[in-house]
Amino acid sequence: MKKIFFIAICLLSVKLSAQDIIERDSTANDSTSVESLELVPIQADDSMGLMDSVIIIDSIVPIVPYYTQWNDSELSDLEMRTLDWSLQWIDTSGCEVLHDTTTLTDSVYKARLQALPCVIELPYNERVRAFILRYVKHSPKQVARMMRMSEYYFPIFEEILGKYGLPYELKYLPIIESALNPIARSYVGAAGLWQFMPATGKLFGLEINSLVDERMDPLKSKEAACRFLSSMYSVYHDWNLVIAAYNCGSGNVNKAIRRAGGKRDFWSIYPYLPRETRNYVPIFIAANYAMNYGEAHGICKAPVEKAMLTDTIRTNQRMHLQQVSDKLGIKMEELRRLNPQYSKDILPGGSSYTLVLPSEKVGMYIDLQDTILVYKADSLINNRRAEIDLAKVTGIHGGYRVNGVTYYTIKRGDTLGGIAKKFHCSVKQLKKWNGLKNDNIREGKKLKICK
Repeated sequence: MKKIFFIAICLLSVKLSAQDIIERDSTANDSTSVESLELVPIQADDSMGLMDSVIIIDSIVPIVPYYTQWNDSELSDLEMRTLDWSLQWIDTSGCEVLHDTTTLTDSVYKARLQALPCVIELPYNERVRAFILRYVKHSPKQVARMMRMSEYYFPIFEEILGKYGLPYELKYLPIIESALNPIARSYVGAAGLWQFMPATGKLFGLEINSLVDERMDPLKSKEAACRFLSSMYSVYHDWNLVIAAYNCGSGNVNKAIRRAGGKRDFWSIYPYLPRETRNYVPIFIAANYAMNYGEAHGICKAPVEKAMLTDTIRTNQRMHLQQVSDKLGIKMEELRRLNPQYSKDILPGGSSYTLVLPSEKVGMYIDLQDTILVYKADSLINNRRAEIDLAKVTGIHGGYRVNGVTYYTIKRGDTLGGIAKKFHCSVKQLKKWNGLKNDNIREGKKLKICK
């Protein structure tokens, strides 16, 4: 079994004030700037390996938002987009479900939320009820799909949440951030299961460049998310405020605290938060409810479309997923699902990168590794010029040279024979290099001398 080693960056010292904590736009899903954070690197933890995993492969088909079906609350377009964003990634074609047509009393919802074994407060009010109904009444097939996807992702989240001593119910944040779609991208640039913005992803140790985006890596991004959440809890010591800050940034939360007279409770500062964030915590509570009590509303888990055992290879070789696809007989779509962090299908090489493969293909990869690396390498990965010559004027003959080819501008009185003599070649060679059928040349035209 190949292991994945994480280089963790731990926030051992966080110096934050109202002016220098993480600021976020009220419509963004993550932090966009950081002014003062002390990061202390720690040694790589080589005790963490990727266990054999069963990955649920689901189609990802955008759906039309249910704007016209929502009658349970007078929500604005912005408020509805808050929730519809997390639902649009889910294929709704899978499970036959029964809609709960009964109207439950408030006491039932309240009792069910109170019964959940949670550290984070999950209080009930009319806003929470509106979003619970949005999930279980109007979007049951999306909930069914997420219930099935959670069988793969939640054990991964719970492992790292436990490592950091964080509440397990934080595993529901990716439900409302990305609907458990690792390649989800928002219109403001947030990406991945946890919807990190680029600046915050890099701050917490994720590699983000033209070829690699570790926000899309379920394993790397979960570690970064836990470090981020831990840092926020060290500031607020209240999980609902942490969740609010995750959505709109600490700057907006601090402003709301000041406007509320210094109160440090989400429901006390609720009127002073950005509109989207006012609904973010109620949606989080509703997601906890829906994922735990979906079956009580007649929602069954979506059927497994395809189950796959996977294993992980580490490599420092530059390669293209198409090379792996063609030689191992794995569809590119499947490879991209297993390796969503490689945005251009290229493993950059030079340092250690992970390649996730179906378990039955790992032995074949090891046997064919050398063949894979040279297969179509020139067209797929070696097609960038590593070095290029600057155009240089040749003082003696008046030509200039670029990438090993000399270009000469024909002057009045020049002949092919005379030019050939200047550049120590034959007339026949000049004709061949320039596609000339006779000895006629014209002033001002350029000739190539390929030697």
